[in-house]
Amino acid sequence: MSALVPPAPGLLDRARLRYFYSPGAALVTVAVLAVLSWLAWRSFDWGVLRAVTRPDYAACKQPGAGACWGFVAEKWRLILFGRYPYEDQWRPALATGAVIAMLVASALPAGWSRRGARWLTVGWVATLNAFFLLMFGGAFGLDTVGTERWGGLPLTVILTLLAMGVSTPLGVLLALARRSKLPLLRSAAVAYVELVRGVPLLTVLFVATFVLPLVLPPGWRIDPFWRVTIGLVFFQAAYMAETVRGGLQTLPRGQIEAGTSLGLRYWQLQRAIVLPQALVAVIPAFVNNLLSTFMDTSLVTVVSMYDLTGSLRLALGDPRWRDFFIEGYLFIGLVYFFGSFAMSRYSQWLEARLQPQVSR
Repeated sequence: MSALVPPAPGLLDRARLRYFYSPGAALVTVAVLAVLSWLAWRSFDWGVLRAVTRPDYAACKQPGAGACWGFVAEKWRLILFGRYPYEDQWRPALATGAVIAMLVASALPAGWSRRGARWLTVGWVATLNAFFLLMFGGAFGLDTVGTERWGGLPLTVILTLLAMGVSTPLGVLLALARRSKLPLLRSAAVAYVELVRGVPLLTVLFVATFVLPLVLPPGWRIDPFWRVTIGLVFFQAAYMAETVRGGLQTLPRGQIEAGTSLGLRYWQLQRAIVLPQALVAVIPAFVNNLLSTFMDTSLVTVVSMYDLTGSLRLALGDPRWRDFFIEGYLFIGLVYFFGSFAMSRYSQWLEARLQPQVSR
């Protein structure tokens, strides 16, 4: 006869055991709840009940007015698209939407088969070509818009995509080189990783923007957008190399020896056994690098490129609306938050899906 299983504790029982298990804990819990409730009410009153949503400067300056969302309603196109020509802002909106759609398509399991991967490759080639065609113009009757006028969300998205998309394979190669048995290759990889990781990103961006043109051969010119992209790629590659190297170190030595005994060559061993397990093991760290890159694009403002944060500063250049910077930063903070939250949740789902497959 099987023993009776006690019923699982309900919600109230779990709350009592976690937050009210002693008089002191109950007092702290009540105090924290009171403070959080007060903050929530004040935020709701300021941000919703007394908020001004229409772009009316006089109404925002009235005594007792709450949040001035009218600033966002007035300047949202400047914040999202920067200095891109107003009448052509449908182009960056369409280009960014196409990139985000391809990111969603790439995240779906249907595209992970060999056939799906081929279609995704074709889709990405077409999407990136369409992105730069729409943004730059110069064909199909589209006016030319130089990269110096790109900004806002499209610039943030494409810089993040290019930096992570190119730095990831470079980081994998650097991680493998750092574990190589060839002393010269290993030393070069160690020197590169340690040198780049010891330099702030601001320094890398300054070097890419102002020093790189000085060392190029006469007559050579690289667009500032691509110089910044190159700097981000090589900076993130060093961090990606350490992330991948951490995953490589989690693999038992016996698996590598077993693959070698089966006659697998070096690259066959890496592709079939080592990298699939190592990359799954570092999904949380990889997403951390992705989020870091997503946020670090705001630093390109110092080299006169206006991403989402830089475009907000352009909007705050209007002296009438300068006092409402809190609402502006809350707006772009929500954009960053929802983007980061979506990537974080997807990484958790991906890790849970892939981990059992690798462990089998």
